[in-house]
Amino acid sequence: MANHLKFYIYDLELTVVNSNSQLRRLLIATANRSILVVEDIDCSIKLKNRTSDDEESENPRHKKVTLSGLLYFIDGLWSSCGDERIIVFTTNYKEKLDAALLRPGRMDMHIHMSYCTPSAFKVLALNYLNIKEHELFGEIEEGIKKTEVSPADVAEQLMRNGTVDYILQSLIEFLRLKSEQDKAKQEKQELEKEEEDSEVEKECCILEYLSMLFL
Repeated sequence: MANHLKFYIYDLELTVVNSNSQLRRLLIATANRSILVVEDIDCSIKLKNRTSDDEESENPRHKKVTLSGLLYFIDGLWSSCGDERIIVFTTNYKEKLDAALLRPGRMDMHIHMSYCTPSAFKVLALNYLNIKEHELFGEIEEGIKKTEVSPADVAEQLMRNGTVDYILQSLIEFLRLKSEQDKAKQEKQELEKEEEDSEVEKECCILEYLSMLFL
């Protein structure tokens, strides 16, 4: 996004911001035409507790950004000063976020980042390796179809040092190992479920036997 729009990009770590006023000062210091990224917003602040600034001032040793402060930051004067700004939030637990944070005007677009697809891989290969085609693409795309792997995992593999051939071969090996791990995990879960069902069945048989004894 930043490359396409030619925007500056900032990684905003809310957990190290000491107060709502400091958050405001940080925003003022950012450049116009910028993207602010807040990763794992569900872990950054007390999302279900809209602590007021008054409460914050009463506890100076525990100052942190509050949900109320964040909401003001998003849709108040500070989010529209200067030129264009884009705020990107990421989360693995959207259901944990306060409804006030999710509403239009604050989070205008909700984009679900699915597992990597063959088309997404080609975009990543172009971005990181500057290639559109390669003889190994077919094997990689087949591996991606069979494996639940995130675009971030694929990008991490593409950022390795080495020749294009080496990087793509490493990605193929990564996908193979990931597929084996996923298969082993699924088999373990199925085995645990079978054992659990077996225990439940045994308990039912015991209860049935005991009930017959008392008849």
